[in-house]
Amino acid sequence: MKPKSPTACHFFFLISAHAQLLKDSNNGDGVFKIEENEETQIKRSDFPSGFLFGAATSAYQVEGAYLEDAKSLSNWDVFCHTVGCGENGENGDIADDHYHMFLRDIELMHSLGIQAYRFSISCARILPRGRFGEVNPAGIMFYNKIIDNLILKGGIEPFVTIHHADLPQELEDRYRSWLNPAMQEEFLYLAEVCFKSFGDRVKYWLTINEPELIAGLAYQMGIIPPSRCSEPFGNCLSGNSDPKQGGSIGLTVNCNMYEPLTESELDHRAAKRALAFQSGWTLDPSIFGDYPEEIKEYLGSALPSFSLDEKNYMKNSIDFIGINHYSTTYAKDCTNSSCCGATENRAIQGFVGTVGERDGVLIGEITAMGGSYVVPRGMQEIVNHIKIRYSNKPMFITENGYSSPDVREQRVIELMNDVKRVEFHARYLAHLAKSIRHSSEEKLFEIAEGEQMCVDISYGHLWIAINGYNVRFGLYYVDRQTLTQIPKLSARWYKNFLTNKTANVCISSGGVRNSLLGSQEMGGVRNESVGKCDHV
Repeated sequence: MKPKSPTACHFFFLISAHAQLLKDSNNGDGVFKIEENEETQIKRSDFPSGFLFGAATSAYQVEGAYLEDAKSLSNWDVFCHTVGCGENGENGDIADDHYHMFLRDIELMHSLGIQAYRFSISCARILPRGRFGEVNPAGIMFYNKIIDNLILKGGIEPFVTIHHADLPQELEDRYRSWLNPAMQEEFLYLAEVCFKSFGDRVKYWLTINEPELIAGLAYQMGIIPPSRCSEPFGNCLSGNSDPKQGGSIGLTVNCNMYEPLTESELDHRAAKRALAFQSGWTLDPSIFGDYPEEIKEYLGSALPSFSLDEKNYMKNSIDFIGINHYSTTYAKDCTNSSCCGATENRAIQGFVGTVGERDGVLIGEITAMGGSYVVPRGMQEIVNHIKIRYSNKPMFITENGYSSPDVREQRVIELMNDVKRVEFHARYLAHLAKSIRHSSEEKLFEIAEGEQMCVDISYGHLWIAINGYNVRFGLYYVDRQTLTQIPKLSARWYKNFLTNKTANVCISSGGVRNSLLGSQEMGGVRNESVGKCDHV
C-alpha cells in the first residue's frame, strides 16, 4: 500500500488513564504563568494547511470490559491480575470504560476540533483464541461503531494500530507468543481480519507499536508481560528468553534523540550508535533490507543474518514511519571506559551509556517516565535525522507527551491546571514547526500541498505495568471512582490552538477565566493587553 501523499501526524493524549499528580513552581503569590518566549508563541497557522492534529489511546489503556461480549483474557489481563500493575496492584478491568462510553469520548474529540484519532485493536476482543477460534462478531461490531462514528459524526480520520502489546493469553500459553515463529502467522491472520473488516474506511495502519521497546521490556528486562528476561538484566516470572483498499501501512518505533555527552569523537560516535541501536534496529531492515552497520559491527555473528530473498522482501516494506518521541538524553561511549549500568557495558546496547546530566546540569526538566526529560529541541533533531537517514520517507509522529513528576498529594484543582503540559506541547510543536520550515528551506524535504502530519500524545501499556495509575498523561482528568472526565487546562489550550487562537496562560489558587472560550474555567488565560490575570 502507498500513502496518498507525503504523510506525518500529531496526536494528543485525549484521556488520562494514569494517576500521576502535578506540581508546578510559582512566583510566590500562587499564580502560575507560562514563560513568554518564541517557543510558546505557536499557532495552528505555523503548520501546513493539510497538517492533521489528533488524539490517541490504546486498547488496554482505555477500553475496560475485559471479559464482556466473548472477549478472552489478554496477556495484560493475566499479568495485572497475577502480579499487579504498579505499586497498588491496579489493572485495566474498567480503565476509562471506553467500551461503553466511546460515543462520549468521540464527542469530546469532536468538541476539541481534532482531525485524527489513533487507537489500537484488542486481538483478544476480535479473535479471542487467535487462529484457534472464530472471529468474534461483537468485537468487530465495537470497532465498526468507533470507526463509523469517527468518520460520519466527527469527520475524524482513524489511524489504527494492529498490535499494541496485547494479545490473547492462549497464544502465550500455547507457544510463548513472540518466542515462537508461529506468532508470525497469528499476526498475519489478525491483520487480514482487520483489513477485511475495517479497511474500506481505515486508510492508515500501524502494524506494531514499538517492537524494539516491547522486546526489551518483555523479553530482556521482564517488567511487562510475558515477563521473560535475558541475563543479566533481571529475575523474571516466566523464565529466560530464547493495499488494494487504498490504504497505507507503517511501523511505529520508539525514537529518543541522543546528544554527545562531551565533544570527544568517541561520544559523538556513541550518540550516532545509540540512534542505530534504538530506531535503526527496527527501521533499517524495513526500509533498507538489513540491519545498520553499527549493529553488525558490535554484535557480529550473534546478530541473525538475512538471506538475499529476505532482504529484497523486507526492503521498502513500509509506506511511512511512525515516531514515538518523548525525550533526549546524552550519550557516553563505554568502549574505552566502564559505564555505571550493567546493560551499558554490553554489546546489546552498543556499549553506549545514557545520562540526563552534564557538569551538574540536567539536559531538561525530569518527567515521571524514568530517564525521560523535557528537551523540546529534540523533536526538531529527531525529525531531521529520520528524514535524512530514510530519504524523506513519509512520517507520522505517533506519540509525544508530558507526564508530570511524582507528587501524589495534589488536589484536583492542581491536576486540572496542568501548565507544564501546556508548556511542553507549545514548545515541542514550535520545534516541530521549525523543523518543517527549515528543512523545506534547505531542501531536506518538501512539504507537499495536502501533506498530513500527525503527532500523537499518548502512552503505552508499559507505564501501567511499572507505575499503575501513578503516571498521568492526557488532556482530560478522569476521576477513578466515577469515571467522570473533566477537561484540563491543556484541553482548552489545545482547542484554542486548533482554532488558531493564542493566549498566555496563568493559574491561581482561586481559578481564572478562559477569555478565549468565553467561559469561566478551572484554569485561566492571561490578558497581556492589560498585563494581569483575570480571576474567577
